[in-house]
Amino acid sequence: MSITPFQALACPLDGTPLHCTGSAWRCATGHSFDIASQGYTNLLPVQNKRSRDPGDSKEMIAARRRFLAAGFYQPVAAAVSRAVLADLPADASISCLDAGCGEGYYLRQLAAAVPEGQTLALLGLDISKWAVLSAAKQDQRPNWVVGSNANLPVLPGTLDRVLCMFGFPVYAEFARVLKPGGRLLQVDAGPDHLRELREIIYPSLKPERTAEPPTPAGFSRLPTEALRFSIDLTSAEQIADLLTMTPHLYRASAEGRAQAAALTALSLSVDVRLTCFERGESVYA
Repeated sequence: MSITPFQALACPLDGTPLHCTGSAWRCATGHSFDIASQGYTNLLPVQNKRSRDPGDSKEMIAARRRFLAAGFYQPVAAAVSRAVLADLPADASISCLDAGCGEGYYLRQLAAAVPEGQTLALLGLDISKWAVLSAAKQDQRPNWVVGSNANLPVLPGTLDRVLCMFGFPVYAEFARVLKPGGRLLQVDAGPDHLRELREIIYPSLKPERTAEPPTPAGFSRLPTEALRFSIDLTSAEQIADLLTMTPHLYRASAEGRAQAAALTALSLSVDVRLTCFERGESVYA
């Protein structure tokens, strides 16, 4: 296998191609973006930030790194890797973006699954600088950038695969950056995902939406894969990490968080939906 950094980046200010010269990415217009010493690039203009420090916090990223490194979601990563690499020739050379990459776990798992003879150009993007910093420290082979799904710093029609893992899909942007025939792989929580934890921290659970979301414009739907398995958390620290890395930490009441903090073991259901969309042939501006 060969893992390389994805290079077809676009200036987040004017959309023109970026070229790597020395320790910076520059466009023909003169905009310049420094490559940090840790190996990532910030392509999120200040005017596009909704807060001073957008995205997941340093503490949330550290918790996610510990939890994922323990292997609890490895079956999800394996299913995503299989879907990315499905139907490819033995000597394929493709590109893949993880849009909302977090600390890079799923791209690292994908890189480990690439067979000999295939080449994969990888790009990890997250709006959290703490996420991208953590990802870059763990694996220097992909290109890591701070950026937004709402304005991907990627040239049109240059990607074969886009991952959106428990994230915020922006389908028009995904369609713009994918090649015709390229695939979007989207992982979302199913109705029973982490139900046992949610029953502890919330007074009552909202009715779950069971219908599949509509197929976004510019895509056709391929078969959906449902993944269901159980995990056993065996310490208060593991339970705290799981809660910290999810939005439930902020949605739960103080009483609910206290109930979770009192636990020292918890068996949980993992219930996720892996949906695959294929980009149509029409051209996006």
